Amino acid sequence: MRFLLHFYKSLTLKPQGFTMVVAGFLPVFAIIAMFPVVAAIIEHFKDEPDAAIKVPAMVTAPGYAIALLAPFAGLAVDRFGRRKLLLLCTFFYAIVGTAPFFLENLDAIIATRILLGVCEAGILTVVNTLIADYWDDAGRRNWLMLQGLVGPLFQPLVFILVAAVASVRWNGGFLVYLIAVPIFVAMYFFLFEPKREREPAKADLQAAGGPFPIGAAIVVAGMTLFVSILYYVFIVNGSIAWKEIGVTDPMTVSKATALPAMFILAGSVVFRIVSRFSNAVQIATFLALLGTGLIGIGLARTILEMQLALILQQTGAGMAVPALIAWAQGKFSFEHRGRGMGVWTSAFFLGQALSPIIVGNTAGLAGTMQQAFILSGVAGLLTCLILLVFSRHTHAL
Repeated sequence: MRFLLHFYKSLTLKPQGFTMVVAGFLPVFAIIAMFPVVAAIIEHFKDEPDAAIKVPAMVTAPGYAIALLAPFAGLAVDRFGRRKLLLLCTFFYAIVGTAPFFLENLDAIIATRILLGVCEAGILTVVNTLIADYWDDAGRRNWLMLQGLVGPLFQPLVFILVAAVASVRWNGGFLVYLIAVPIFVAMYFFLFEPKREREPAKADLQAAGGPFPIGAAIVVAGMTLFVSILYYVFIVNGSIAWKEIGVTDPMTVSKATALPAMFILAGSVVFRIVSRFSNAVQIATFLALLGTGLIGIGLARTILEMQLALILQQTGAGMAVPALIAWAQGKFSFEHRGRGMGVWTSAFFLGQALSPIIVGNTAGLAGTMQQAFILSGVAGLLTCLILLVFSRHTHAL
């Protein structure tokens, strides 16, 4: 309790910070809010050809738009400013997000989901940019840790809310996107356009007014893409791994996964503790946890073994996103930060799209999904070792 009290007192610009924490959940919200109602939507469009394919594609469509458009959103951030773009994207997020409630055409609904992804690309890029603009390195890590804690806590509430409104009408779940309206109001009153930094926060940042650091952007994109692919291995294929150890009942899987899933919160706390060390050590730490957890899942033969491996995997996953964002934020100066965070956002969501393809093909070649988990974990551990070795001789990260 003392730790939490001290942590709360250490937070500055609290209205701005809490607004950022909630706003950062909107892009994630857009996808998870649909999972409880996919079956109901498929049932409604059962007479339409390929509905079973189109509806899941409708759910994930925003992610593809984010991967494609986030760099352009970053360019707009650097050119036109942060606050106005964030307000614009959040306003239209509420409109296009709820539009399917008034539609009966599946193709039109998919089109609105793509437009939702356009808004999300702007929201996520601006939020991560503003977190870096408003606070110094320590402040960023405090708010990123809080963001990592709040997001997972919101998810069960979202599922309950969506299920409640969807029980009244098949497309009632889309009304939950109206949550963007009070968030927009908070943004309007609390957020301000930041001023340019007088000096870069770190010596290795590109000097103000200099060219965009292409090298730093490539490093950020490459590492983020790799981590994102590992991050989504269990999220996408976890049920298949459970099936391979003989657990097929969805309720049993949910119950067995519930406790380990809570360790994603512990990952955010571990991130804040480890953040006193270098970026290489932070990234290596979550890769070690993530990689070891994935290998453990691949080797598991009982429910208990799977749960123990999941605890490590979830802790690493909880640490991964805030650590990556904090690292990427420090690679770009104020003038280039929007584009830099646009690159980060694009790479992370591209990893979301590529992960099931890569892991699925790996499972096909290796023979089982658990073997694919083992190979994915080994890739994480090897990268961890390479980072630790090279961090002793270079400051590439």
